[in-house]
Parts: sequence; C-alpha cells; structure tokens
Amino acid sequence: MGQEHTRSAPAHYRCVGIGVGPANLSLASLLHGVPDLPNLFIDRKQSFSWHDGQQMPGSTLQVSMFKDLVSLADPRNPFSFMSYLHDQGRVYHFLNAQFDDIPRLEFRNYLAWASRRNENLAFGETVLEVDFDDVFTVRTDRRTVTADNVVLGVGSEPWLPEHVRGRLGPTQFHIGQYMDLAQDLAGKRVVVVGGGQSGAEAVLDLISRPAAGLPRRVSWVSRRRNYFPIDDSPFTNDYYMPSYADYFYGLRREARASFNAQHILTSDGISESTLRGIYQGIYVHRFIEDNPDLVGLHPNREVTAVTAGPYGGWQVAARHNDEPDGAELFEADTVIWATGFRPARMDFLAPIADRLERDGGELRIDEDYAVRWDGPSDRRIFVQNAARGQRGLADPNLSLNAWRSRRIADSLCGIRSDEQLASFIEWSTKVAPGTQPRMSA
Repeated sequence: MGQEHTRSAPAHYRCVGIGVGPANLSLASLLHGVPDLPNLFIDRKQSFSWHDGQQMPGSTLQVSMFKDLVSLADPRNPFSFMSYLHDQGRVYHFLNAQFDDIPRLEFRNYLAWASRRNENLAFGETVLEVDFDDVFTVRTDRRTVTADNVVLGVGSEPWLPEHVRGRLGPTQFHIGQYMDLAQDLAGKRVVVVGGGQSGAEAVLDLISRPAAGLPRRVSWVSRRRNYFPIDDSPFTNDYYMPSYADYFYGLRREARASFNAQHILTSDGISESTLRGIYQGIYVHRFIEDNPDLVGLHPNREVTAVTAGPYGGWQVAARHNDEPDGAELFEADTVIWATGFRPARMDFLAPIADRLERDGGELRIDEDYAVRWDGPSDRRIFVQNAARGQRGLADPNLSLNAWRSRRIADSLCGIRSDEQLASFIEWSTKVAPGTQPRMSA
C-alpha cells in the first residue's frame, strides 16, 4: 500500500511529486506501471484525505463522473472511477441509484481507493526543502532522495480575511473544519460568511437538522449581490476544455485576470439543487412549521470586523455594498467562514526560489506546466493546481485534472499524446489570407 513505502526503494527517481491530492494522484495514476520512469509521491498527511472536514450529508460533486483521475486522458486506465465501482462490486447498484450528481463522499472514497492501490505513494512524510545541483535533492523528515524532475501538487489552504486570522477556535472557524466543529449548534446563533457552494452547503445542512438540533438563527452573509447559481451550460463549459486552456494561456495577463473575475460563477457558483433545497427549507420553516426567524439572508454585504459580543459570543459587523454609510451588526455564538481556499505556501522551495520566474503571485509556467527557471532544460519543476492566473478558472477544478496530468506525463516521457478535438468555438482571431493583423495602439 502507499502508506507502507519502504526505505529500500531506489534513492533516485525520474519524478518526485510533492503532495498527494487529486492533482498529483492523477499524475501518479497515469505514471503507474510506465517502464523506466521510477516515481515517488510524498505527502505529509498520515493517509489520503480530500476535504474531509466538508463532507456534509447530501453534498455532491459539481462535475461529471468522467472527470475522475484518468478517464479523460486514458479511458482504459485501471485507476478510473468505473474501475473503482467494478472493483467494489457495485457497478449495477450505482447505475440503478440514478444519481443526478455523484455523492462527494463516494468520490472521496474513490480517490482514497486509488491511493491505496499505488505503491509509489508515501504518506506521513514532510518535505523540508528542495535544492538543485545537477539533479534535484528532496529532503524530508525521514530521508533524502534525488530526482530529475519535481512535480508540485501541494493543493490549497484555507483563506480568511486579515482581521480574522489568529482568532480562530471552536466558535469561529473555516468551513474546512465544519464536520468537526459544527455539530453542537442546537439553539445557537450562527453566522455563515460566504456566498459560494461551501457556504450554501453549510446553510442547507444547518436548516435541515432535526427540530431538537436546529440553531436558533442562521444568518447567511455574502459579498455577492445574490445567491447565484453555477453556470453549467454547454457553451460555458467550453471554458473547461483543453483547447480553451491553451488559448487562455496565450492571453495578456490583464485579459486573463479580467476573464477570471467576470466568469467566477462558472466554477464557484452554487448548484441549483442546493439553492432549491435552501429555498424549500426556508419555506417549510417559515410557512409550515411556524419558525419564521430561523434564517436571515443578507447578500451584498462585506464583513468588516468580528469582535467579542457584549453578552458573550461574537458581534459581526457588515457594510452594505450599496449603502456604505450604514453598518449592520449580527450577534453570533458561532461564525463559519466559507471564504474559500488559496494555493498553499511552498516554503520548501527556498533554496532555489531566486532561480524561479514568477507571473504575479504565481510561478511562471510554460505550455507543459513546467516552471521557467535558469536551470537545465531537462531538469524541470512542474506545477499542478496553482496557476489559475495563467491557465484559467479550470486550473484548481477537477475538469482538466487528467488532461493536465497527461501533458506533464507526456513531457516526462518525451512524447505528445493526441489531443481531443477542439471546441466548436473559434477562440482566436483567424486572419484572412493576404492581410496583416491590425496592431493595437
């Protein structure tokens, strides 16, 4: 099993991956069994986990079951979601269940299954530093190995406003700790901050509890003007195709940033089923069960401060975006921050950090996700899930996970696999024969 990786393995690898989330697990699955490409993937967790603190009852994936670790890059790969179902003996049961969307816990269990079947994974090991001298030296708290190539896939970490950091605890916490800290909220005042899918799932869970476990009040605060659904329409989903990712890569930085800001709801909107569940829940509580004060909806607000409440708990101050001169106060026993995640820090790169090029706040990558640096062209550092500014909203999403891993795997193997057909949409300008493109002023 991955957790039982032994010290007798060779000390030098063609590829060492740092982090074992869905991104590097996808690459490890594609590389598994490839001859003459010894690889090792290291993660500090004791065993595989994937948003375990957010596995709320009834939560589902927002993407297709085909967007698993490998299927869109290698449909015959034994690490596919269908292989998992078959291995567990429940293919027909899954089909008969007719899920509209895959239960998120099922997908998490699939990922854990894939990690257990790959002997090239090592858990419970922390990478301390990466250095370079002809080859990369990766030092962990257990050993030192060398590699021709390194793949960074350390994932993300919770993001919180500056005025909250350092003040967290059992009554004020990030959504990533929800399953551990949001269980005993009966009769309490709860403020949920954040208008994306995770905030919506928290609200739905809180108002769906049995009567004896219901909070006294659930206030849902969001900067967005309303609780907007995810845009999952066919042409919008063309943004999540490989051909668009390559087109996006070639845009100017300003154009890329503008696109990501304008189209955030294509990746961070709320599933319509979740919105419907919340609305129906509010209806039932207000009009049928005579509990009209259970839910307060407060979009278009910016939380500006959280201070100790005058009678215990917390006092959450918010400013209305259309009425900035007025302040609102919400009394809370518990504050849940559904404010998303950002790429995790990679302090272990400190020995070579000044050799790596940057693009804004990201490591600058080439077409194959390799960092541009001053080292040899055949010694590369690849980046997974940390280049949204250069690769678009799909980068931290599962949609292009397998395709990105395939591109990295091809680069490691010195080949280029056939791409799927491009989008129906012509993203780039097609200059007419015999004409010159007009230069911008």
